[in-house]
Amino acid sequence: MSLTRRQVAAAALAAVPVSVAAAGPAHATGHRRTRTLYIAGDSTAAQKYADAAPETGWGMALPFFLHKDRPVLNHAVNGRSSKSFVDEGRLDVILGAIRPGDFLLIQFAHNDEKVADPTRYTEPWSTYQDYLRLYVDGARARGARPVLATAVERRRFDASGNAVPTHGDYPAAMRALAQEERVALLDIQALSLVLWQQLGVEGTKAYFNWTATEQDNTHFNPPGAIAVARLVARELLRARVLGPQDVRRLDEEIPEPWITWPQAAA
Repeated sequence: MSLTRRQVAAAALAAVPVSVAAAGPAHATGHRRTRTLYIAGDSTAAQKYADAAPETGWGMALPFFLHKDRPVLNHAVNGRSSKSFVDEGRLDVILGAIRPGDFLLIQFAHNDEKVADPTRYTEPWSTYQDYLRLYVDGARARGARPVLATAVERRRFDASGNAVPTHGDYPAAMRALAQEERVALLDIQALSLVLWQQLGVEGTKAYFNWTATEQDNTHFNPPGAIAVARLVARELLRARVLGPQDVRRLDEEIPEPWITWPQAAA
C-alpha cells in the first residue's frame, strides 16, 4: 500500500521536532483539571519490565511530552489485537475507570493481522472496524474523547533501501473509520514510515530492540520509543486533541536514563 504525496509531506514535517510555545514551565499549570490519557494497544506501546529491558514501549515515553495534569495510564498489553483486548475484558476495565473529559488513545493492527490465530485476527474492512467502534462508542458514552492511531511501522526495507509498509489495509481501514465517525486520527503509520526512511537501513537499528542476542524489527529500545512518543505528542497537538499548554519538550532531547523498567508484579 503506497502513501499519497500529501501523507508523505505531512509525515516528513511531523517527523522532525519543532518548537511549541507552552504556557509557562511544566509545573505552572494552575488549577487546571486533570484529564487522563488512557492507551489501549499492543506491545509496541506497552509498559515493559526489568526482565524485558532494553525493550521499551512508546507509551512509556509519552509522559515526558505531556504536562503533569495530562497523565498517561498505559493499558497496552503485549500480543493483543483490537479483538482479544476486548474479549479479555481489558476495554471494560478502561471504560469502568475513564471519566468525562479524559482521552482514549487506540492503536491496534500488529496482532489483528495474524490470520492463523482466530483469537486475535480481524479483517481490516469488517471486524477490525467493528471492534474499533466498540472503543470509540464506549469512550463517547462516558464523555471521554476517543483518538485513533494507526499502527507504528516495523523496521523493513526493500533491496533498494526503501522503507516498506507492513500493515496492509489496516491503516487505510482505520483512516476511513476515523473519517466516518469523525474521530481524531494520529497517522503514526505514515509518520513512522517516513522517519524510518530518513534514518535508513543502518540508522534504524539504533531505534529498535537490536541487542547482541536479538534482532527485533518490531519493538523499540529507549531512543525508538522516545522518537515514536514524540510523533504521538506532535500528532495530538496537530489534531487539536491537546493544546500547546498540554505538551512540553517537543523540541528537546529526552535523556535515555529517564526510561526505567520496574520489576514485574508477582
